[in-house]
Amino acid sequence: MRERDGLDNNPLVSTQALEALHVELYGWSLSRCGYERTAAEDLMQQAYVEIISGRARFDNKSSLKTFMFGVVQMLARTHFRKLKSMLRLVDAVTANSQQAVTASLSVEDDRSRVVWRAVRALPARQRDITELVFCREMTIEDASSVMGISTGTGRVHYDRAKKSLARTLSGLQAELNTMGDQYA
Repeated sequence: MRERDGLDNNPLVSTQALEALHVELYGWSLSRCGYERTAAEDLMQQAYVEIISGRARFDNKSSLKTFMFGVVQMLARTHFRKLKSMLRLVDAVTANSQQAVTASLSVEDDRSRVVWRAVRALPARQRDITELVFCREMTIEDASSVMGISTGTGRVHYDRAKKSLARTLSGLQAELNTMGDQYA
C-alpha cells in the first residue's frame, strides 16, 4: 500500500482494498439481511461509514477481509434485529411467488435450489459458517472470527453442518434424480 492510499482515520485500510472486497462484502451483507437488497445496501453504507470515520479501526490483527466481514456482522447484529423478524414475513410472501417463476428453470437451478433449501434449514451458526466457508471462500478460522466464536466452536458447527447436509441431501437424492429425469 502506498503512503497516500490509506484512509485518513484508518491508515491501514486503502480504498483499493475496500473496492476489491466490495462484491464479497455485499454478498455477505445480503445474507445478513435476508437477501433484502435495500437493507443490505444500508448495512454496507453503515459499514463504510464506520471504517472511513475510524470508529471501526483495522489494526492488522486479522486479514482485512476478516475484519470487514466482522464489521458487517456486528452492525447487522446491532442495527437490524427488528429487520430480521420483518424479513421472515417477506420471505414467506416471496416464497409463494418464487414457485411460479421456478417452473421454467434448468435442472442445475433446481438442484441448487434443493441444496440451498437444505442449507437454509440449518441452525443459524451452522448456516453462517457454511456460507462463509463455501460461498465467501473463508477458512474456518476466519469465518469463526467473523462470527465472534472460537475456532474450535466454528469447527464443531462446520462439522455438524456438513453431517446434517449429508443426511438431508441423501434423503433428497430421489428428488434430485427425478429432476434430472424430467429434463432428459
